[in-house]
Order: sequence, then structure tokens, then C-alpha cells
Amino acid sequence: MKTIGLIGGMSWESSAEYYRLLNELVRERLGGLHSARCVLYSVDFAEIERLQVAGEWEKAGDVLATAAQGLEAAGAELLLICTNTMHKVADQVERAVEVPLLHLGDATARAVRAQGLTTVGLLGTAFTMEQDFYRDRLASHGLTVLVPGADDRAAVHRIIYEELCLGVVREESRATYRQVIDRLVAAGARGVILGCTEIELLVRPQDSPVVIFPTTRIHAEAAIVDALG
Repeated sequence: MKTIGLIGGMSWESSAEYYRLLNELVRERLGGLHSARCVLYSVDFAEIERLQVAGEWEKAGDVLATAAQGLEAAGAELLLICTNTMHKVADQVERAVEVPLLHLGDATARAVRAQGLTTVGLLGTAFTMEQDFYRDRLASHGLTVLVPGADDRAAVHRIIYEELCLGVVREESRATYRQVIDRLVAAGARGVILGCTEIELLVRPQDSPVVIFPTTRIHAEAAIVDALG
């Protein structure tokens, strides 16, 4: 079993989901008392969020690159960035290490294509929905990516940072996300990517009229396939 290196803490709530899923998936595959071999480097999200808002992505990338180097030194043989948004600096992280980085966008796109879909809605932070680093990665796999309108994007982003990243799950916010999903489906989405790890704390399969793609689980499943061979 390969040792998986987790660049986490963005937020720690989602990193806890990664840890839980990786261990559950190994137990399902191997049975008994088996668990995942993994190393976690958890950054201070307040520092990262400040750099995001300031547009200082290279500095944020330096933080993650340092984390990646620490994980490599600790024996990691495969790296995961445990957040969709920070895949904006994935290339910077990859250049800092020798071990491979499993890109969340690639794993998600493969899961979408495996369902026979090509047009999907994308929910995430404003950075993920509005900038091209993530949408273009999905599009490189032949996907058409739809994003919510401006007001819906603002609501989705606010709920992530002001509630979900703090571990707060509200029914009224779930209702808001349902409405956003319905509008994406009306616009032509045949599936919806939950392109922020924290969204999986809120949105369930029954909250969408079309298939949802929970990126945390998809990423974890892809990592275990790689780690176990």
C-alpha cells in the first residue's frame, strides 16, 4: 500500500472527511483492521483565505508547496490537495516535489464521463466557479461546464466560508443550494459537481434531481485505487 500525503486544513472539516473516507475505503477493499497509510500536513486556513482574497496565489502556492515537500520527506508516495479551490496552484505544488499529485479535477472528470455525461453544473467557491483553472481542467476531458448566475454564485460562496468551513450546517442553506441546483438543471445540466469539499456536508443525493458528483469521495476513491494498485 502506498503512503498517501494529504495537504489539508482548507478547511479542517473537509480534511476530516478525507481521512474518514480513505480509511473506510481501505477497510472495504481489504477488510479486517486495515486502514490507510497516510500523512497529513494541515495548514492554517486563515492564512490561505487571506491570500486568496488578496489574489496572492503564488504566495499561497508557496505554502502548499512547502507542505508537499514536508509530506514527501515524511514518506508520502502520492499527494492529494484536499480542496478544489487550491488546485489553482496545483502546477506549483507539482513542481516542488518528485512524487505524483493526483489532480482532483481529473478524477472528477473521469467520474462524470463514466456516467455517460458531458454537460454538468459546477458548485464551489467563487474562485472555482468564476476562474478558469478548474473549469478548463474539466473541459479538457470533453465536459461542458455550467455555473450559476451571479447572485447564486455569491450565495453559494457565502455559505461555504461563513457556515460550512466553520462546521455549521443549516436547513435554510440546504434549501438555497437546492434552488441553485434546480436552476442549473433548467439551464441544461445533467449532473452537478460539488466542487468544494465542504459542500458535501450540506448537499445530499436527494437534494438534487440529477446525479451529483461529490468530489471528496471521488478523490479519495481514486487515491485508494492508486495506492492499492
